[in-house]
Amino acid sequence: MKLQLKSHYLLSLLLSALLALSSPLYAQDRDLGQASPESVGLSEAGIRELAEGMRNAVDEGNLAGIVSTLIRKGKVVHMDAYGYQDLENQVPVNEDTLFRIFSMTKPVTGVALMMLHEEGKFSLDDPVSRYIPELQGLQVAKEDGPNGIPVTEPATHEMTIRELMSHTGGLTYGMFSRSQVDSMVVAANLLDDTSTLKDMIDKLAKIPLRQQPGTLWHYSVSVDVQGYLVEVLSGQTFEQFLHTRLFEPLGMNDTGFSVPDSKRDRFAKMYQSTPDGLVAPGDNLGGEYRHPASFFGGGGGLVSTIGDYMKFTQMLANGGELNGVRILSPESVLTMRSNQLPAGMAEIPGYPGNQFGVDFAIVTDPARNDGMSEGSYWWWGIGGTWFWIDPVEDLVFIGMIQNRNLMYARQLQGISKRLVYSAITESNK
Repeated sequence: MKLQLKSHYLLSLLLSALLALSSPLYAQDRDLGQASPESVGLSEAGIRELAEGMRNAVDEGNLAGIVSTLIRKGKVVHMDAYGYQDLENQVPVNEDTLFRIFSMTKPVTGVALMMLHEEGKFSLDDPVSRYIPELQGLQVAKEDGPNGIPVTEPATHEMTIRELMSHTGGLTYGMFSRSQVDSMVVAANLLDDTSTLKDMIDKLAKIPLRQQPGTLWHYSVSVDVQGYLVEVLSGQTFEQFLHTRLFEPLGMNDTGFSVPDSKRDRFAKMYQSTPDGLVAPGDNLGGEYRHPASFFGGGGGLVSTIGDYMKFTQMLANGGELNGVRILSPESVLTMRSNQLPAGMAEIPGYPGNQFGVDFAIVTDPARNDGMSEGSYWWWGIGGTWFWIDPVEDLVFIGMIQNRNLMYARQLQGISKRLVYSAITESNK
């Protein structure tokens, strides 16, 4: 396989050279222009090293395939597809490959809700229960109780939408901590893909909050609740809202909650890298995403391509607009990438040198984040996909893989960051 992939690398370099000679067509295909690295302050050698660094992950047997892109100053300077979306059947990965993006759904949901905020449908400091009355009067776990049911106390205040959008509302996923509330969340199967968002809310209404609202950051089902809030405020299903108000205007034609039969030949397989090679994961996160879907998970339900996600991230990098289509105001984008953590909370657990905004992590310390500029905003998905937007250096990077080895995915993210920032020439630093 390695020899075949190296040949594929040479072919890709040839195609890249041809594309550079026909950039108007290339730009039209992407809705983004293409540029040489030097024209936007990057070294050509550095971009080659970036491509090689990403490809090494495949050659070393840790990934089946990878697609990555780097955009600087609104121009595509690196787009590379290498390896396979289906290793067993030797189906090459390409720019049209569909990936489960899991938690990279979260910023999409945040943008959708901020669109409704701009329309005056709510204030960020409104209580969530004003619009979702099922969540009114939730109790808060105080200590462990008998029979797996915690002793509770009243909430100091109703969870606000700002807290909901920053994982500080008191909710939990049930899988990243151990408490009686976490056990109740797992038992309730809140994110049952055969149910609906309303079913999730009805279950959630019977479970106490894990901690007092506004006291700490805890990764949670908050963004799935945001998806339901979009439904309540818009009068549409979350899926309908995203397609009509976000995906269609931006030309994100391959992004959705399921993969129809007509696109299944582009759907990447999920793998797990192990000491014995790549294997299928032993859980349901390699799910088939059969059409039609019923559960429109705002926290992790979308499938997308790198080309579609480029349009979404560049829209944000542009301050809410892409190709004449305005999705959000610059002020709303600034709110999303501004710290929303409770007073006295310096950073989010597990991510040194990062605070949290509206459905994004925000870099506060470049030295602990592989050189990402202060103010860069980013996130990743449990299937390995990742992205970041750096407003200081005016760049966007996206990596798409399907691998459940989370430690390796984090290592690869770090490699990509170091290579990207190494490619910036001194005169542009």
